Amino acid sequence: MDPYIKRVPKASGGDRLVTVYQIPDTAVSALFYSDLISKNRHRFSSFSYAYRNDRNVHFAIQDLSVELSKNSRSFIAEFDFSDFFGSIDHEYLFGQLHQDGFLVSDLEERVIRAFLKKRGKGIPQGTSLSLFLANLVCWRLDKTLERNGLIFARYADDTVVFSQSYESICRAYNAVDEFSRATRVPVNLRKSDGINLLSLPGAKNEISSKENFDFLGYSVGINKISAKEATVKRIKKQISYLLFRNLIQPLTYYPNNIGIMPANNRDKSLLIAMSQIRRYLYGGLLHRQIWSYVNKKSASIHFKGVLSFYPLINDSQQLSELDGWLVSTIFKSINKRRKLLIQLGFVIQAAGFPFNVPQEKLAEAFKNTRIKKRRLLELPSFTLFYKAMERGILELGLEKVMHAESSKYQYA
Repeated sequence: MDPYIKRVPKASGGDRLVTVYQIPDTAVSALFYSDLISKNRHRFSSFSYAYRNDRNVHFAIQDLSVELSKNSRSFIAEFDFSDFFGSIDHEYLFGQLHQDGFLVSDLEERVIRAFLKKRGKGIPQGTSLSLFLANLVCWRLDKTLERNGLIFARYADDTVVFSQSYESICRAYNAVDEFSRATRVPVNLRKSDGINLLSLPGAKNEISSKENFDFLGYSVGINKISAKEATVKRIKKQISYLLFRNLIQPLTYYPNNIGIMPANNRDKSLLIAMSQIRRYLYGGLLHRQIWSYVNKKSASIHFKGVLSFYPLINDSQQLSELDGWLVSTIFKSINKRRKLLIQLGFVIQAAGFPFNVPQEKLAEAFKNTRIKKRRLLELPSFTLFYKAMERGILELGLEKVMHAESSKYQYA
């Protein structure tokens, strides 16, 4: 039976075609991928981080950050390809199967050809076998960059290269162009930023420069790793939605059935909203559990939640701004709720907390409020969470701290 082709909208426009196979085909694909990667893993470049069980997205960011921190500025080139999976030339792919020391049996080649037989070009996105083939196709590009003495990180078709030499970085451009022509995978000129000078904030430079670049959900600069703007927007959007759904929406859309009313310094809707926000950010951990871990009053902690998808962030200014945004957004939501309650005839003075708390006192008031003797309203802190992550990475290693789904890089 033919596989189902699912169209997934891309943030940059257009659709990503994901091939969904039947269970037997999926099992065969996974089995052969496992065998092929286990016996050929050592052949791949150490700068290739995608679709491997010995590399992941965070290793790429950590390696880049360490190398970039060694110099106050570096030439950097960023490349992205258009429809990488769907454009790969089959003649090039099959020519690569038995070259450069790759171990591929006759049976494995027959299985690969069976998966590709109804395609004139490209490999199916959505099956395990294609993950091996994607790295196989890029092998010559990786080796060309290595031979030119370039440091780079490639995650599937996303590639960033840097060097202290402008001449070397230009050779990287030529290598990518040659690869594009050979594989018939076009370079996405709209998303590829070309060559820039990466330098420290405030530095004056003689050519086009930038302070950071986006790569795999992060924004990387010299001595600084931040969440990229799209990641921050997504986190803010989800938190804003949780506040709206619990505090605003019932009063706006269902005024005759507004549910739980605040009274006697208690607002159950606020408690629900804060619990959901904390679960989204912390993965169910309480604020005091994270505080105890940071201050070494507890020996271990299990990191979950959306923030554990980005364990390497060390931009203290960005984290502080996010903490401030959270307080401000919660305060505005409470104030909006207060106004809506008054419009519905509710005597707000009878409710007390949280409507009588000014913004500058909000974090302290939430911390000091007990519900069944527990601080269930205490505000989450981006800064505190990343202090805990920092300790976890140092003592346990990156793989023990990052979210278990981090290796499946689609969340960025």
